[in-house]
Amino acid sequence: MSQISLQVVVIGGGAAGFLAAITCAESHPHTQVTLLEAGRQPLSKVRVSGGGRCNVTHACFDPAVLVQNYPRGGKALRGAFSRFQPRDTVAWFAARGVQLKTESDGRMFPVSDDSATIVDCLMQTAKAAGVKLRTGVTVASVKEILPPSVPPPRGEDREEILFANGNKFEIELKSGEKLKCDRILLATGSNPTGYQIAKALGHHIEPPVPSLFTFNVPEPSLKDLAGVSVDNVRVRLQVGTSPPTPLRSTERGGNGEFEQTGPILITHWGLSGPAVLKLSAWGARVLHDCHYQATLLINWLPQYNPESLRQILLNVKSQLVRRQISTSCPVLLPRRLWEYLVTRVGISTEDKWSGISNKLLDRLIQELIQGQYQINGKGVFKEEFVTCGGVSLKEVDFKTMESKCCAGLYFSGEILDIDGVTGGFNFQSAWTTAHLAGNAIGVRE
Repeated sequence: MSQISLQVVVIGGGAAGFLAAITCAESHPHTQVTLLEAGRQPLSKVRVSGGGRCNVTHACFDPAVLVQNYPRGGKALRGAFSRFQPRDTVAWFAARGVQLKTESDGRMFPVSDDSATIVDCLMQTAKAAGVKLRTGVTVASVKEILPPSVPPPRGEDREEILFANGNKFEIELKSGEKLKCDRILLATGSNPTGYQIAKALGHHIEPPVPSLFTFNVPEPSLKDLAGVSVDNVRVRLQVGTSPPTPLRSTERGGNGEFEQTGPILITHWGLSGPAVLKLSAWGARVLHDCHYQATLLINWLPQYNPESLRQILLNVKSQLVRRQISTSCPVLLPRRLWEYLVTRVGISTEDKWSGISNKLLDRLIQELIQGQYQINGKGVFKEEFVTCGGVSLKEVDFKTMESKCCAGLYFSGEILDIDGVTGGFNFQSAWTTAHLAGNAIGVRE
């Protein structure tokens, strides 16, 4: 084989693009890796992630458990995680001088609590590996170049010839400049340009829609509780007019329902927190299809069943006869939230436990374990944005991340139809797919 460098171009200067470029350059000295980034500042999403601290990954080291945090892509990632998982991510950064720490909820951050630590590590490592970084460069199109000796094939023969001889590509930039290369890796995230390139090279794109977002709940009195949080609630999404029915799992149930358990935060626009964000991820497509109009059912006290809760309230009714209901909360809820829930069922601030009827008691129990709130639109999750949808996973070899439709084309990161819940899982799928692609893309045939 000729010792001429294999020309590899990575399009997209985010987490996945950088790690893929570094891995290729370090693993295959015979490659010349060029990294193209449309923005003037690469790694922009890394900089703002985790509130500026960068939630690098999650301390979940069992691939079978890890994949359960991906509404889309979990099955495809199962094998990939057996080759590069969070433990490998921790080791990769540690080998380059960056130590990670684990917080109580499993999220992992750099010890510095500063995303610049991760950005600087990736930038410096890429430079040391010989990656050529070009910023402010926008790709207009990519096309295949067939060897001159090969006549333009037709039908099924085309695929056989391409896989036998390999592809070369021509990249045209918006400036008019043209680049030629042997291999291309698309790591463009949710940028439409990446989808357009993949589609032009033969791929099907699952329609991209938002994932990981907060819920707008237009209930004026709820806004007064902005800042109130509850550590453990159960939230259920109901779309359509069917009456709610119990679910047996956290995945999609009958009538387009979904359910999650975890912390919730009341905001001035509605509801947020891990439970809501996870629910938005699992329900991303159905919420998009119903224009973000749905009913949210909240169980503020999932540790109780209706009968055990009823017994608690009856005990209070018999023991605190003259106490006002609104000021004597018998369960573990923030005082302001209890007052709100009590008034929501028609109990006034002056009503005493002695005067509560069985009918009103039933309504209070219903409110506590299955309160209904109307979702009327979505918000955003801080400055981050995760997309559900992208390149169809059945068209990608997850051992190498190479396209099954176009030889020499590879993928990593969010351009794929993969998305995880909040907690470092989206970064981990980016690191994993990037590492596999980077190792494979520089292999000489």
